[in-house]
Parts: sequence; structure tokens; C-alpha cells
Amino acid sequence: MTLPQATIKKAWPYQQDRMKLPVENLEKALPFYTTILGFQLVSRSEVPFLSAIIERDGIQLGLAENGGDPTQDGCFFEVDDVEKAFAELQANGFEKQRPEFDRQKYGEVEWKVFFVVAPDGLCYCFGERHIKA
Repeated sequence: MTLPQATIKKAWPYQQDRMKLPVENLEKALPFYTTILGFQLVSRSEVPFLSAIIERDGIQLGLAENGGDPTQDGCFFEVDDVEKAFAELQANGFEKQRPEFDRQKYGEVEWKVFFVVAPDGLCYCFGERHIKA
């Protein structure tokens, strides 16, 4: 049985550029993104440093051995269903047993969110817009 996938609608980087997310070791980082997060490898480059472009739901991210600090970067992913997103990650082998859903407000929008820290140190927040009844 295949679990229905959540859709990533938008991605906002914590720093300046989601196409230059720093990783210490690209080869060790890629399996988490392709296996757990469900991205596909689009391209690789060795110039000016080792890097890869990955894509899911029309959203591209760039991972790069660019000397940046991964613990200070990542992205916020707006998803269509945050609970389905967590269930999908678990089905893909994500080891966190229980989601720690939280509510956060940015501007006028309230979000239901959970966080994932990749083995490379990058942090990702998955969020669904909360519609008030």
C-alpha cells in the first residue's frame, strides 16, 4: 500500500538562498533528501564546489559543500497537509516516532508545524496554514 504524499506548495529559506544550502558532505547528505524527504536528484556540479540540485513538487533546493554552517540554515516548507507530511516521512524511514506539532503565528497567518533536523544539520519546518473555524 502506498501512502498518499503531501504536497510542498512553497519553500522559503531561513537565510538568503534555498539553492545554496550548506552541507559538510554532499554524498552523505543526499540519501536523506531522496529517501526520507522524497526529493529527486536533478543535477550535480563540481564547480565552484560540490553541489546538487534536488526537486519535489516543482520546488528545487540546492545542497552545496560551500563552507557554510548547516546548523544556521534550512527552509520552511508550506505543505497542503502537515499530518500527511509527517506520516509520509515516517513511512520513508524517518525515525521520530511521534510528531511534535505546534502552532506558530507569522504576521496574520497561523500555522500548524513540525520540525525536522537533517543528519547534515539543516533544519526544516513543515507547516500547514491553519484555517480558523
